[in-house]
Amino acid sequence: MPDRDNFPATHDPAALAAEYYPRWLADGVFTAHAERSDRSSGTRDPFTIVMPPPNVTGVLHMGHGLNNTVQDVLVRWRRMAGDEALWVPGTDHAGIATQNIVEKQIAREGLTRFDLGREPFVRRVEDWVSQTGGQILQQLKSLGASADWTRTAYTLDPELSRAVREAFVRLYEKGLVYRGHRVIHWCPRCLTSLSDEEAEFADETGKLYHVRYAVSGEPGRAVEVATTRPETMLGDVAVAVNPGDERYRDLVGKTVVLPITGIEIPVIADDYTDPEFGTGAVKITPAHDPNDFEVGQRHALPMPVIMSPEGTMQEWADAVGRVPESLRGLDRFEARERMVEMLRESGALVKVEPHEHAVRHCYRCDTVVEPRLSDQWFVRMEPLARPALEAVRSGEIRILPERWEGVYVHWMENIRDWNISRQLWWGHRIPVWYCLACGKTSASREDLDKCPSCGGEVRQDEDVLDTWFSSWLWPFSTLGWPDEDAPDLRAFYPTDVLVTAPEILFFWVARVIMAGYEFMGQKPFHSVFLHGTVRDTNHVRMQKSLGNGIDPLDVVELFGADALRFTVVAGLGVGTDLTLDPTDLERSFSPGRNFATKLWNIGRFLLTNVGSDPVSALADIDRSSLTRADRWILARLDSAIAECDAALGPARPDGDRWKESQLRQGMRLNEYAEAARSFVWNELADWYVESTKARMQAGGADAEVARAVSVHVFDGALRLLQPVMPFITEALWQRLPGRSDGESIATAAWPRDAGWAAEAGATEFEGVRDAVSVVRQIRSDYNIPPGSVVEVRIVPAPGSKFSATYESEADLIGRLARATVTVGVAEAEGAAAHAILLDRSQLVIPLAGVVDVARECERLRSELGELEQQLGLLQARLANENFVKRAPAAVVEGEREKAKEWTARRDALASKVAALCGA
Repeated sequence: MPDRDNFPATHDPAALAAEYYPRWLADGVFTAHAERSDRSSGTRDPFTIVMPPPNVTGVLHMGHGLNNTVQDVLVRWRRMAGDEALWVPGTDHAGIATQNIVEKQIAREGLTRFDLGREPFVRRVEDWVSQTGGQILQQLKSLGASADWTRTAYTLDPELSRAVREAFVRLYEKGLVYRGHRVIHWCPRCLTSLSDEEAEFADETGKLYHVRYAVSGEPGRAVEVATTRPETMLGDVAVAVNPGDERYRDLVGKTVVLPITGIEIPVIADDYTDPEFGTGAVKITPAHDPNDFEVGQRHALPMPVIMSPEGTMQEWADAVGRVPESLRGLDRFEARERMVEMLRESGALVKVEPHEHAVRHCYRCDTVVEPRLSDQWFVRMEPLARPALEAVRSGEIRILPERWEGVYVHWMENIRDWNISRQLWWGHRIPVWYCLACGKTSASREDLDKCPSCGGEVRQDEDVLDTWFSSWLWPFSTLGWPDEDAPDLRAFYPTDVLVTAPEILFFWVARVIMAGYEFMGQKPFHSVFLHGTVRDTNHVRMQKSLGNGIDPLDVVELFGADALRFTVVAGLGVGTDLTLDPTDLERSFSPGRNFATKLWNIGRFLLTNVGSDPVSALADIDRSSLTRADRWILARLDSAIAECDAALGPARPDGDRWKESQLRQGMRLNEYAEAARSFVWNELADWYVESTKARMQAGGADAEVARAVSVHVFDGALRLLQPVMPFITEALWQRLPGRSDGESIATAAWPRDAGWAAEAGATEFEGVRDAVSVVRQIRSDYNIPPGSVVEVRIVPAPGSKFSATYESEADLIGRLARATVTVGVAEAEGAAAHAILLDRSQLVIPLAGVVDVARECERLRSELGELEQQLGLLQARLANENFVKRAPAAVVEGEREKAKEWTARRDALASKVAALCGA
């Protein structure tokens, strides 16, 4: 327990983190218990979130900081709301990325993975992962992440690897996994195939080469085609034209001569060709273009491969005579330049034009991807996509923001089969064995040492599975699947919310949904929350490679985790990006830093004044002893609870099971953060704490009432803030009088609306706030020195609802406004400031002797004169028909709005001059 007699004067976030995070872990605060949330016998509703597994190679960046803070806010909130909350952490083995790192290491030793061999290389990767992998999970703890670390998962864990094999074999047995000979995306750097989503488009300025293909037997006649990759011409097997294109109708069935090689290739008719685009003739290279591959299949064309896996020009068995000796062994881009020279020398090059186009790059190493004909394993996606598509269309699964639902639906409606094999050594090896005797192919859940049909020798497939094939099972493989009786699976599946970034909507989210329906027969979660992207002040996405990133650990060290968490949550509107300035961390994180400092100061002042003696429970306080301020702050706490509930999603009402539909109403986390902050800063600190100072100092029964209300309200405020600011709220909560049971605020009950807003007198304190605010504004308007005590006269309006408040709270109004207050007196004579209060009552402050009236009148009249002159010029401009007709509409509208604003200011200033200076 903290020493209440030694309350640090300043907030030390590092000290709080060092004290409380180890305590939370030791006390098992984050550990979920399956027996308590078993759907058949448990006493609590489960609430489950699975952490999108970061790469085991990864280190924390602001995207991770944002993503995991959002998850933690939801999990902490539901834990307090009474759910058995489980947040499953873990990492992904990251096949390509991890293998690349270790390959670079051994390259510095002058070796390749092939020099080591498969098993020694895999052991080398395992050693590296065991020593440095998973660092990111430790870094997440510095943010206060309340994940259940006892359930930390890893995609290569034996249990999860078993799930991967089970999924593959089930799909294979259903005919949904197959081996196909197709054009895929190939990375010449990583030497592996990639899925459509892993081969990312990037806009580039390239060149479009127009080449003449001579028509065989018709001297002088040629067909012109255009290509961005002239080196692939060596693999051309046809020229395609549209069957309705009159220009080429007579050429269909004839042949043209492939430049450089002299090989004759046919002219074919196919609807794939657009007669309106370019020349209307397209070269067909089936082994090096996915669209050409489809054409080649329809026309039974040969498919020669003219490039090696490393991206060099090479003749294969089916491409003999196609690659000139001068090009063999050249890198594809070197070969492109040489090919253009050869075309120019032969006279076949018509022209070269600049060309803007989208080029696919490897998502890991950024190498330009090469389409390549290859044998790969695929998953048939259309049958898997049907239930996942219907789930979103029907609303069974909701995607937030809603605009992403249309993107999801479009992708799912046009889904292509998923290439799941990777030519790597690091990952889940494909569980398929080929019999060397009878040729049988067998997919097996267990390793095979002989053919199940003939007993012959078998060879396992060399490839590994796409990393996403393991992570698409994540929501249930981490809970014990394929053991359908696993306690965690029974208790915590389906999960509730998936929190992630839009960038992996197709990489991962869509596949996770498909896997849920295919293997579990139900949705994996009811909501997908796609938060915005962290960007710099130029609206560029933060990336380490661009030098515009922010290290969250730097922010934590400078300002603390609470400051970081509050800043990112407060700035995260649904569907909006988070903008931070990497060159000015202090300014970027000032919302969280300033509020954390304010909260600490509020807590220190309030708790020091409250003291450490036991405090009566609010329920034991005679309600008739509550002041207007007490009733008002209790009602405002209830309002803050309601606002936070509406923003997050309503807490479970008594006697009812919490429904997922309630959470769907929420997840407006920025509104939650602002509601809690506004209550603490603008209402509790600025008004209630100020109003109770004298009561606390006076002692007696009223002081005890003030103590009880202060502790109750501050307790509620800290509970509201705990999900977003766990460290500082824990430290302050532990210092509340009566805290001796060792309980953590993280497991304390979420505050509930107690109905104070409906109590009589709950709003009467608003009369005090209004009167004080008006006096403070007048003091500012007339430059009255802060130390001067002014005279305030309040004349209640007929039927005023605050008349009794003004009378009984005159001393409080005066103390808060540095004034002497009289109520019901006649209006003052001479110079005075006048104002109308909320209930139409009049507030008057005589100014004689308080301000230099003559000088103030001179200043005000001068200001009024300047404003009237400017307003006159503006009105004249708007009255000018030429200006109104010729100026842009937006400019005219802006000037009209300015005229309205200046007119209102002029009228207010004129009223002030009349009140102070007379006619």
